[in-house]
Amino acid sequence: MAKEVEKSFWAKHKIAIIVVALVAIVLIWIIAMYNSFIGLDQNVNSKWSEVENQYQRQSDLIENIVSVVKSSVTVETDFVKDVIEARTKYQASVTQGAKDQAGVQMANGISAFVNAVAESYPQLQANKQYITLTDELSGTQNRITVARGRYIESIQQYNIAIKRFPANIFAGMFGFSAKDYYQADINAMNTPVLGEGVLP
Repeated sequence: MAKEVEKSFWAKHKIAIIVVALVAIVLIWIIAMYNSFIGLDQNVNSKWSEVENQYQRQSDLIENIVSVVKSSVTVETDFVKDVIEARTKYQASVTQGAKDQAGVQMANGISAFVNAVAESYPQLQANKQYITLTDELSGTQNRITVARGRYIESIQQYNIAIKRFPANIFAGMFGFSAKDYYQADINAMNTPVLGEGVLP
């Protein structure tokens, strides 16, 4: 008797049960996709935060190195002005693009400054504090490059995820749009490496 009731329930509600099961599967899949998009989006944001963190470290070191150089030698005011101006521009920047452009200008300015000082004042090469600061700046510039690379990779993962079918349909519905890849400023291609090269 119980088996007959079970069979009749299944027979009566077979379609409804299948529809509910399919809807539940689709809902679970959509929720998982949404959560995946959120995770990838937050990963991009955290990678950009690391780029900003390294730029900020570079900005903080500039004041120290300018102070050490000024206390040891009479330094060219144009180089000091350029470096301080780039640092101020970075600190005032609001958007990612503006911060990155100002960060590149900061790196260019400090590299030109350090190279000019090294060329004009070789006695600073014996100053331990100066050497330590230039090493830290060089390390920071390397970390900026690595952090930028990770940022670009995170954008690539995010963009691939939201552009694949059928995820692209839901990405648009949820408000997830493609992110722009990092674009190097044309001047960044000619950025001197800290401590290398000479000024014209």
